[in-house]
Amino acid sequence: MINSTLCYIDNGSSYLMLHRVKKKNDINHDKWIGVGGKLEEGESPEECARREVLEETGLTLGNLRFRGILFFFNTMYETEFIYVYSSDVYSGEIKECDEGELEWVNKEDVTSLPIWEGDRIFLDLLVKDSPFFTLKLEYEGDTLVSYDLRIH
Repeated sequence: MINSTLCYIDNGSSYLMLHRVKKKNDINHDKWIGVGGKLEEGESPEECARREVLEETGLTLGNLRFRGILFFFNTMYETEFIYVYSSDVYSGEIKECDEGELEWVNKEDVTSLPIWEGDRIFLDLLVKDSPFFTLKLEYEGDTLVSYDLRIH
């Protein structure tokens, strides 16, 4: 099982999104996702989110808000628990990312991009400033076959 993070950096009207187009054999190839990655040994999810954001974007996060946990099950990929964060305080200059193209995307337009179908569910929660959530997503390949959302 993989433990990873996703962080949605918020500038008020947009999220900084990563269009995953540069890595080969990427589960997220050609999809738009938040910034994040796998936890390293001995690292907490918050430490991972901060490290991944700095490595992938060049930005240092100020605040970091824990928004929810995704439980990603897929018949084609390893099970993944994903810790979802958002941040609207950051410093630094955005740099080129070796995993894809970074772009500020208007919040209302994010769900019209090529994203995982289940991402539409929790991105709506982020935009609406929903309380903490857990979301179990079950996929067969790229097709979402079931989900279970709990708002806490």
